[in-house]
Amino acid sequence: MKPFAYHRAGSADDAVTIAATPNTKFLGGGTNLIDLMKSGVEQPERLVDVTRLPLAQIEELPHGGLRVGAMVRNSTLAEDPRVERHYPLLAEALLAGASPQLRNAATVGGNLMQRTRCYYFTDPIFPHCNKRVPGSGCGALHGFNRIHAILGQSEGCIAVHPSDMCVALAALEAIVRVRGPKGEREILFAEFHRLPGETPQRDTTLAADELITAIDLPPPVPSARARYLKARDRASFSFALVSVAALVALGPDGAIAQARVALGGVAHKPWRAKEAEEKLLRQKPAEQTFRAAANAALVNAKGYGDNDFKIELARRSIVRALQQVTAA
Repeated sequence: MKPFAYHRAGSADDAVTIAATPNTKFLGGGTNLIDLMKSGVEQPERLVDVTRLPLAQIEELPHGGLRVGAMVRNSTLAEDPRVERHYPLLAEALLAGASPQLRNAATVGGNLMQRTRCYYFTDPIFPHCNKRVPGSGCGALHGFNRIHAILGQSEGCIAVHPSDMCVALAALEAIVRVRGPKGEREILFAEFHRLPGETPQRDTTLAADELITAIDLPPPVPSARARYLKARDRASFSFALVSVAALVALGPDGAIAQARVALGGVAHKPWRAKEAEEKLLRQKPAEQTFRAAANAALVNAKGYGDNDFKIELARRSIVRALQQVTAA
């Protein structure tokens, strides 16, 4: 591991000030960053420890939502009675991610900043990775790409975002609160993570000197049912090949009045399937309706050989999640 300087932040403003220095990273739970530093993928010159900042509270908001501090541990959030009662989709997604030990260490803010688990990114022995070495090419394009993207990818990168929690937050339409040198701002969750385009080295719209302070959950959708479904190689501890966060509210006539569908394991960011949602609105729950929604969500899907199976897996996963969430 490359030597680095260490600074324990005394306040959020202190952390932001230090982060303005080039090649600086914030340190929370460290479950992703430290691994990448050990392998040489990340080589920050200094770390700013934010674990002592007062950002570990879960507070009720006046409008009925929740504000979740960036330093709240994943296990704490999953087990909070208010989350279990009003945001079961989020609790399910958190419990589907990692192992209990990692959930006890990982933070909410760090979960948002997870980097991809692409083989060509996490192992520096591979020279071609635009995310790690911009301009070097994408080794996965013509290499082993079983876990890679089928939506929103580019010739520059076909990596996927690994978080389960973020897929649920996409469906819940959360808001990310950050603090930087110019003060605080809010980022819609749909705008927080980026597609690769020509700059795959940039995972988010966050500036280098901006610190995530909290995530705001909007008020729960009245009468909505939700389900998080995750398809993976092993149930004990594995990243999603495909995951589906489905939230559906039925109207008095039994038709779908509101639908939100987000996918994980298929794109460089948590993927909101707007086309599927449009197909579901005002329709009665039925397998034919769910298949039409799944087909709409995947109309632009593209495989690269090893990951071709993901298209059909995603289709079936969407249908199954919708069947489960609308079952009487």
